[in-house]
Amino acid sequence: MNKIPYVAAIIMLVACSAKTKQQQDKLYSRHLQRSVDLTIINTPLPDDKSQLNLLLLNDGQDAEKWRVQPILDSLYKAKAIGPVVVVAIHAGDRMQEYGVAGKPDYEKRGSKADHYDEFVNNELYPFIKKKTGVRKFNSVVIAGASLGGLSAFDIGWTHADKVDKIGVFSGSFWWRDKDTKDSTYNDDDNRIMISRLKASRKKPNQQYWFYAGGAEENSDRDKDGIIDVVDDTKDVITLVQKRVTTPGAVVYKEIADGRHDWPWWSAVLPEFMVWAFGTKR
Repeated sequence: MNKIPYVAAIIMLVACSAKTKQQQDKLYSRHLQRSVDLTIINTPLPDDKSQLNLLLLNDGQDAEKWRVQPILDSLYKAKAIGPVVVVAIHAGDRMQEYGVAGKPDYEKRGSKADHYDEFVNNELYPFIKKKTGVRKFNSVVIAGASLGGLSAFDIGWTHADKVDKIGVFSGSFWWRDKDTKDSTYNDDDNRIMISRLKASRKKPNQQYWFYAGGAEENSDRDKDGIIDVVDDTKDVITLVQKRVTTPGAVVYKEIADGRHDWPWWSAVLPEFMVWAFGTKR
């Protein structure tokens, strides 16, 4: 039986009181026309708040499944990461609010993705800065899994002036504007993010971390023996690499027996955290 891998050398959970703090908050969004619940988890705040890092995490209602607090606590105690505040954003109607801004899919899902983008950038970001008393974070990172990963990538890519790094766990890069049953469907033209990337300008200063599991699904559109989540992720990476200039700006992790589920995403979260906020460069 295969075991879910952990970064054992780094993540050694100990039975002592956590130094990280977790609290609940909420923010009313005029863009989404709803109150958004937030789970906020932070390491001890540094005296120099300009050293504080920010992680915006989609599907924050599942912060416990992500294992955010114990992972953050262990990595910080091990001095593997710098100070971080994680703002885990609870999803509303995720099938409408997540997606690619301004471009719903062929079933009209993602119709509010532009409103979610506006909430994150125009309401949530200023709210967090005010709450923490930080003028400018040391780094701003956005991440998510599955459809939340597509959303995180779209927001981060669009707002490279604010977001330094993007993390995508099993991103829904299959998101398309035509059904594959349509005789005119074409992978290059109808996958929405692929099309958007082809029309994008270069993003010289951003960094990207992608994860996909080899056992997440059975779908294989092009019949090449590689499941779609892996194919789609690699296609995105190819286009991203053509638009960044920083050496090593893109990291890709694939686990052969990884499945589309929280235990696998939380298992690689420590590695992502060290990549995003590590103290050793």
